[in-house]
Amino acid sequence: MATFDKTDKRTNYCGNLRKEDIGTRQCVMGWVARVRDLGSLIFIDLRDRTGIVQLAFDENTNKEVFEAARSTRAEYVIVAKGNVRQRSSINETIPTGFIEIEVDEYKILSEAQTTPFEINENADNVRDELKLKYRYLDLRRQNLQNNILVRHNIAKVTRDYFYENDFIEIETPMMIKPTPEGARDYVVPSRIHNGCVYALPQSPQIYKQLLMVSGFDRYIQLARCFRDEDLRADRQPEFTQIDLEMSFVDQDDIMNMMEGYVVRLFKDILGVDLPQPIPRLKFADAMNRYGSDKPDTRFEMEIQDISDIVKNSPFSVFANAVAGGGSVRAIVAKGAASKLTRKEIDKLTEHAKGIGAKGLAYIRFVDETPNCSFAKFLGEGELAAIMDKIDCRRGDVALIVADKDKVTLPTLGALRLIVAKQLGLIPEKQYNFVWITEFPFFEQDEETGAWVAMHHPFTMPLDECLPYINTDPGKVRAKCYDLVLNGIEISSGSIRITNPELQQQMFESLGMQKEEIDRKFGFLVDAYNYGAPPHGGAALGLDRLAMIMCGAPSLRDVVAFPKVQNASEIMSGCPAPFESKALDELGLSLKESK
Repeated sequence: MATFDKTDKRTNYCGNLRKEDIGTRQCVMGWVARVRDLGSLIFIDLRDRTGIVQLAFDENTNKEVFEAARSTRAEYVIVAKGNVRQRSSINETIPTGFIEIEVDEYKILSEAQTTPFEINENADNVRDELKLKYRYLDLRRQNLQNNILVRHNIAKVTRDYFYENDFIEIETPMMIKPTPEGARDYVVPSRIHNGCVYALPQSPQIYKQLLMVSGFDRYIQLARCFRDEDLRADRQPEFTQIDLEMSFVDQDDIMNMMEGYVVRLFKDILGVDLPQPIPRLKFADAMNRYGSDKPDTRFEMEIQDISDIVKNSPFSVFANAVAGGGSVRAIVAKGAASKLTRKEIDKLTEHAKGIGAKGLAYIRFVDETPNCSFAKFLGEGELAAIMDKIDCRRGDVALIVADKDKVTLPTLGALRLIVAKQLGLIPEKQYNFVWITEFPFFEQDEETGAWVAMHHPFTMPLDECLPYINTDPGKVRAKCYDLVLNGIEISSGSIRITNPELQQQMFESLGMQKEEIDRKFGFLVDAYNYGAPPHGGAALGLDRLAMIMCGAPSLRDVVAFPKVQNASEIMSGCPAPFESKALDELGLSLKESK
């Protein structure tokens, strides 16, 4: 192996060379992707983060250089110098396919053992555990490198946009006081203050509000956040928020600022022009139409209410649901009768029961007469009235749920997504944004009957809802807003309470006593007594944005070193046991829980 010295200066990246560079002398460096030894000819595909370029060695190559090329294996790290020339066999599938480098100087800087798996884009047959164990090798694959570069560009555009709009980037603490944020905290024991812990921030929420009190009227941060909760494809225990807060603004000001940001982002990164303005849906309308507060609006199949038709039906399942304060609702899959067979509908029924529904009624219109699972219980003309109301025609399938709205709506919302995927109704590379507004401020705990904050307790209620805080909490709606992209929530925000008396009232309505309020939030409440400007903000999930923009199925594909389902990192073996001596200094002992 040769030594890297000061004469080895890269003149260009592998993937950046083009036919305009023919005749120039170049020095490239990287990893060997492939070696083709044809006897008197050797071709090496050299790879770096920009792509691949072909290196050529032939009868005119210096013998020592030729033999060094012959000894080269996959994943060796090399330096190659030579003149760029046109390839004799052009490869139009890659950007550098018109040219190659005729190598006259060549160094092997580092040899490589045979890798546990081949470094290429066809890695579907490699176990995830193996790829994650050797993540530094998996990251050499071009598609993963492209994902990380997209993430980098998102961060750059983010800073550019908010800097241009007079935001100030301020870092908030990574070790904070534990506060209730909706998930478990990751904690850091204190050596100096034995028996006490720091929490890693689930968000910079309180600190960014204090920055508004401090006079920094436009704050931005790419904030690292931590939540100890069950993982899934779009969730990691540590993640990055594009966190912002603004003073002297109302809800529209913040939403318009965020809207301008995503429009700029998608134009700069993907070259996509998003339609403006982004549609807005109230929470109640989103639930009634899509059965979800994060609806995927790329396809139709909206939920329809047939309660008024069936409220007096002889079919007791329908009539009792309406009489009990619930509803009877349906979705119609147009032209789906040939694909949604009885067997498939049975699977959907089991899925509906798993969500909480008692069953699933259906109409499957294949032949002259529709096949209806509840037809024998209906009165004369009732089936025709239902089908006319929901526009169910020959070739269609209608799925119907009768229950309380809290069961009916999410059940049909889930079935809507399942059926759309089965039928291939969801278009790829289409980006549908929608704002969801006017969320309920409170939600009631089914077991205890207590009212809890649906968002955090610093969210401002709508002005017209203030009289209902103590008398009818279910009527209170909040000045909050979620930004949803293709059925995934990518941002949440709200206008904050800045009136100390109102904040105290909201805490008390949540059943919090003065001692608990002081212990958890006393410093924030106290700050509001010294002049707090009206303010609000939001946080966008950078990881989820990157996942959607890259078309990746999981956050793992846009995070350099991700955690797996049990929140461990396979490559490094994290988390790991801690030395007993260090635990003694912290006044701690660890034991395994069942």
